[in-house]
Amino acid sequence: MPKRTKAAALNQRGLEHQDRGQLDEALKFFEEAAAADPRWSVPPYNLGLLYKRQKNWKKSLEWNRRATTLDPESQAAWWNMGIAATALGRWNLARAAWRGYGVNVPDVEGPVDLPCGIGPVRLNPNGEAEVVWGYRLDPARIEIASIPLPESNHRWRDVVLNDGAPNGYRMYQGKELPVFDALELLQASPFGTYLAQVVIPDESPPFTELVQAAERLEGSAEDWSTSLELLCKACSEGRPHKEHDTQAAPAHGVHLIGIAARNRDHATQILSAWETATRAIRVESLDEALPPGRT
Repeated sequence: MPKRTKAAALNQRGLEHQDRGQLDEALKFFEEAAAADPRWSVPPYNLGLLYKRQKNWKKSLEWNRRATTLDPESQAAWWNMGIAATALGRWNLARAAWRGYGVNVPDVEGPVDLPCGIGPVRLNPNGEAEVVWGYRLDPARIEIASIPLPESNHRWRDVVLNDGAPNGYRMYQGKELPVFDALELLQASPFGTYLAQVVIPDESPPFTELVQAAERLEGSAEDWSTSLELLCKACSEGRPHKEHDTQAAPAHGVHLIGIAARNRDHATQILSAWETATRAIRVESLDEALPPGRT
């Protein structure tokens, strides 16, 4: 039996086991396929992809590097190699991967410095998912710019590793941007998440002053009572439909405010500055919902 024919049969068995969720068996057949025809790039690519899904970054990097050596035109393998190298902090290999993909990356030491603009990222894509906004530091890293809900176990300014395949879309300044799934936390933020219940008067809400007060004190704050939007799974992982838009809460009444702060005293300072600037709100409670990161 020719090498390629044998390898193709083994690779197909690996795909079948993968579809059934039998991942250990799938890995075994992909490895046998790679050994049967060492010049064929498909089994190494499948191994690199599956190890990426398992977050085994060392193995994913190893097999994606092999796939790109065998097929330098495989953009998917270059991209997955870049993700794995980023997860491991192998910055020179990450730069090599992005260049192999076709991205012009500056030749400097340390982390890849290639800002890719603002974009949405889905936290906990396999659980209670939440889409937030962030600054794309490079093709595989996003620094969270929103204040995630504490249930996400993520914080403002966390740096997360992101996948490269779009999984839904969101609009930003009239432009449709892809949503990327977060794969894991790379760097925990020193900021915690605090929840305040604040009474807003029956007049124009002073939320601009809230944001400004937080920025002056090097934190962040959001009015979750008016900014949060709930979407069905189909809309979240596709293009949201207008009929699924949630109606904003009334401008007056009790609002839930999310605050990103280094500690409770810092959160109190932000609220006090807002209160001083407006003299039209009343803070009823302030609680720590998620402590600052420690890594």
